[in-house]
Amino acid sequence: MRQALYGADGFYRRERPHRHFRTSVHASPAFGAAVTRLLGEVDERLGRPQVIEFVDMGAGDGLLASQVLADAPANLASRLRVTAVDLSARPEGLDERVRWADAVPDGVTGLIFANEWLDNVPVDVAEWTSEGPRLVLVDPASGKERLGDLDAKDRDWLERWWPVGERAEIGWPRDEAWAGLVGRLAAGMAVAVDYSHVRSDRPPMGTLIGYRDGSWVRPVPDGSCDLTAHVALDACAGTLTTQREALLRLGVRGERPPLDQARRDPAGYLRALSAASAEAELIDREGLGAFGWLTCIR
Repeated sequence: MRQALYGADGFYRRERPHRHFRTSVHASPAFGAAVTRLLGEVDERLGRPQVIEFVDMGAGDGLLASQVLADAPANLASRLRVTAVDLSARPEGLDERVRWADAVPDGVTGLIFANEWLDNVPVDVAEWTSEGPRLVLVDPASGKERLGDLDAKDRDWLERWWPVGERAEIGWPRDEAWAGLVGRLAAGMAVAVDYSHVRSDRPPMGTLIGYRDGSWVRPVPDGSCDLTAHVALDACAGTLTTQREALLRLGVRGERPPLDQARRDPAGYLRALSAASAEAELIDREGLGAFGWLTCIR
């Protein structure tokens, strides 16, 4: 999985995520505006430091970083340093004020935001047999599977966090990736937003899937597709809530404009209605609103 996604000719070395799937960042500019408001709250809590940082982890095309720069009020923008972190090349036309890096800088004072990043941190898959859980090994070209042995670290994680089912994604690499991200904070907040599940409601068959050109495909690790699996966010340290709850608190409402606006300003009404529909998608309980938001404060 690591080689298929991040190797020399891996999927994320060649591709921009928005060409294959849609995230909250692309669903509505209200998402970026809400993240900017969250950054403002972090800034206030830190006492408005001389430099406040925003780090967009797994930045893709850099849209979220650009939105935060554009939405930041003057008293914040004048002190703001934005870094977009991604293994792919810097996108053409990206705002020159956005720093492009392949790793999170150390000692961040501000907000590190990882939107749909942890689901692409490579994991192994286990399958339960009559002899207990076994490691699923995959031929990288054909996708043909066979079973192998799990090590003690894998078994310990499964016993604690995913004890029953038919298949499971072994999540300790995500736990460690998140801990490493939080460790880059000197002061402020780290947030991870992702497809997720908790111990009491693990999917019995796991969630590993391939994605290409907007459609699900067989998850063959040959570099031709995205490989993704939902995240056991409750195994990562922090406070867990849903995107719906987080965005409602940050002012995303998705409320329809008043009908009398349609008579007074038909074009404005249609624009406001479109914006409200996009906001409603962000907080939909059955869709993007069900994403997990994991927060850690330092």
